[in-house]
Amino acid sequence: MFKFKAGFVGAGNMGGSLAKAICKKLGGEKVLISCKDIDEAREVGKRLSCNYGTSNDAVVNSKFVFLGIKPQGLDDVANALKADFDKNKDCIIVSMLAGVKTSRLENLFGEKKVIRIMPNTPAAVGEGMILVYGNSYVTQEDMAEFMDMMSMCGSLDLIDEELIDAGTAVSGCGPAFVYMFIDALADAGVKCGLSREQSVKYAAQTLIGSANMVVQTGIHPHDLKVAVCSPGGSTIEGVKSLENDNFKDSVIRAVEASYNKTKMLG
Repeated sequence: MFKFKAGFVGAGNMGGSLAKAICKKLGGEKVLISCKDIDEAREVGKRLSCNYGTSNDAVVNSKFVFLGIKPQGLDDVANALKADFDKNKDCIIVSMLAGVKTSRLENLFGEKKVIRIMPNTPAAVGEGMILVYGNSYVTQEDMAEFMDMMSMCGSLDLIDEELIDAGTAVSGCGPAFVYMFIDALADAGVKCGLSREQSVKYAAQTLIGSANMVVQTGIHPHDLKVAVCSPGGSTIEGVKSLENDNFKDSVIRAVEASYNKTKMLG
């Protein structure tokens, strides 16, 4: 019998976002978070209204053990926690480590159930995009339980492991690119006379609405763009300016750079 449903080894921006959403689903009493420093863990636990403790507590007492650490620190964490994972033979490792394949985790921790995910920070407000892959030891029942536990995080998609790095570059890194675009739109609005508060609000809501148009209608983004561009109007003039500045190529290069870095991290 597990004391906690979800235990977090590392609760930074991403781990904290997932823990927050899981607490909404299960209640804070079913979640334990740990950080490098126990005082930091105490503060995060207080903020999320969940349990806190050491990494050892999280591993030994949890069914789903989330690894919310940097890929560069995996070997050190594995050495420190291997004995605890051996004690909790039935736990399921949930890896958020960019670029790290499940085969490497199996080599480090033994023949354990491993679910590899790539979430993004909008999970904190229930609008995340979480890519999910389970190794051969994960059963359908395990996966169903995991997907239900994560349902408050946003949209979840089962994906082949060889595609996760590509997905990471789009949905994992993508929020930073989107925030840059919102910031740029807001600056432009201020330049044209709007207040900063107005401009940020208009820019953010415009992205929310536009994204929902893509998701809910299923219409290709190119066709939705064309629908906004009236002949000889102001929108097509702005689109022309973006194309002249290689906007699309710049975004593609950014995603490719993130993809290549993700593969290196593994």
